[in-house]
Amino acid sequence: MNNFDPLASAQAALFSLFTCGPLGFATQFFVEPHTAAPSGKPDHSPIQIDATEEAAPLEQSRPLAAPSLERRASPAKNVPQWLSTQFAHGGETHRFKLYIPSVHHGQPLPMVVMLHGAQQDPDDFAAGTEMNETAEAYGYIVAYPEQSESANLLRCWHWFRARDQARESGETSMIAALTREVVAAYNVDPARVYAAGMSAGGAMAVNLAVTHPELYAAAAVHSGVAFGVADEAISALCAMNDGMGKIRLPVSSPDRFQHRAVPLIVFHGDADETVHPRNCDQIVAMRGLMKVDRGATSEVSSTYAAKAVNGYAYTRRVFHDENGRPVGEQWLVHGLGHAWSGGNARGTYADPRGPHASSEMIRFFDQFALGT
Repeated sequence: MNNFDPLASAQAALFSLFTCGPLGFATQFFVEPHTAAPSGKPDHSPIQIDATEEAAPLEQSRPLAAPSLERRASPAKNVPQWLSTQFAHGGETHRFKLYIPSVHHGQPLPMVVMLHGAQQDPDDFAAGTEMNETAEAYGYIVAYPEQSESANLLRCWHWFRARDQARESGETSMIAALTREVVAAYNVDPARVYAAGMSAGGAMAVNLAVTHPELYAAAAVHSGVAFGVADEAISALCAMNDGMGKIRLPVSSPDRFQHRAVPLIVFHGDADETVHPRNCDQIVAMRGLMKVDRGATSEVSSTYAAKAVNGYAYTRRVFHDENGRPVGEQWLVHGLGHAWSGGNARGTYADPRGPHASSEMIRFFDQFALGT
């Protein structure tokens, strides 16, 4: 992984100014630079935004590539698998990686879909979050969709575009279709499928939870933003900077799919200079609005102030429904910047200090299954 070159970034910004105008120039400052694994202070590099990219028209999705299915047919016993494969959707081929834990021998297992941030890829994201190691311990399959450089030069999910905040179009539709294909190909338990992401990937996990509540039993958002707070590059920058964007939930359409407020666990560092910590509060408020919009009573929260864990203290809020069942958690990690809490320095945007976000997310997911 190459170190971030400030000169190259400046040159790219100037090139954008001449080729794309002022808006293109502004988007250069939304970029998460490609950094080496941090050894001390976490990085504070922003979500990358491409204001000019348009999604391809949708087509019928096709099954997983045959090599993936062939490798699945005769796995080595008691050996985890780290597979590279691809998926066709919307007239394009999308690469992704798949972690199969050693306990998998064809029986239904839960799965989490992990969405990386800008300037990351599945290998980097898996290394920094330690989600594969966590999935091995808990018996989870993990899918890592990969945003390509052809879709976005800096591999950023287009979380802020209107067509990517919709159920039937854009990247949300593609990731949901990929999820269904993996569920079918690997006999995943369809009641225990979850979404998680960091930064731009966290914002996309929010989009999936809002637009596909019948597919994902719960979701985890690390350093992300709420649904609908932006619809183009400038409003995205403003929402990231101040956490004061206006939440715009989709219009209810109960005839098309089941409405439910997906349980959410939200992590954020209160020293995050890239995505303002107020965005964490907005995500919690967003879910509350979804409950009210769908006729449910308001939720009750309890606040727990915890001691320092591996260098960082945190405040954890647990939300319950009217029957006392947990439906959400908010973790504010004190001193954490724009980085995965309790991560591994082998990956970018990961701070080894603080509570281990991946373990807490899986622990949270284990409480929820569709239909229960």
